[in-house]
Amino acid sequence: MDLGLKDRVYVVTGATRGLGNASARELVADGAKVVVTGRDERSVAEAAAALGPNAAGVAVDNADPEAPARLIATARERFGRFDGILVSVGGPPPGFVADTTDEQWQSAFESVFLGAVRLARAAAEELGEGGVIGFVLSGSVHEPIPGLTISNGLRPGLAGFAKSLADELGPRGVRVVGVLPGRIDTDRVRELDALSADPEATRQASESRIPMRRYGTPEEFGRAAAFLLSPAASYVSGVMLPVDGGFRHGF
Repeated sequence: MDLGLKDRVYVVTGATRGLGNASARELVADGAKVVVTGRDERSVAEAAAALGPNAAGVAVDNADPEAPARLIATARERFGRFDGILVSVGGPPPGFVADTTDEQWQSAFESVFLGAVRLARAAAEELGEGGVIGFVLSGSVHEPIPGLTISNGLRPGLAGFAKSLADELGPRGVRVVGVLPGRIDTDRVRELDALSADPEATRQASESRIPMRRYGTPEEFGRAAAFLLSPAASYVSGVMLPVDGGFRHGF
């Protein structure tokens, strides 16, 4: 199936590694052009170079209020158009309620929540019919994940914002979607498993609770995200799609 991605132009934040990078790779593989971001200039340059001539890199922090305008301008200047954005940010530091500080909450709110809201608002002002705004969120939108207190507090709020935005932008033909990764085999998930006394046993226990009995690959997540961003998903909006091997049992 042709996803209709050829020559479409997307901004993908947090795309130097992990799920953002996997999504950018799948978009480019299907013919799209991407502007990828991250906070470290060298990592951004390396990620863009690895993606080839249909990628440009910009080193920015999602928490920077000037980031949205800069990224959209780069998309238009480098590739001549702007069709959508996938907002992916690194997870807040792990920790339980008693372990987290006001400073950690404030920092995470600025980057994970308010930064994402700014990016989406700026994109909404620039996008016309056929445009799309995507968020990489988490299964914690539906159920808290032990040891990820800050993420559990912020991700559901972003999902609510995304649903509200979908209602507001729908009449203009602009879609808003969320992608909810489960246990995808990324550095972040391996880091979380490593917090236990026996990481391998922790992984095996997690896999035993997944109907498909394994962690997902970044490529599997990236393909799902690329489809949702593509014109092939033109009547899909306001949804939060779990990519979790069947872990979520609710409808």
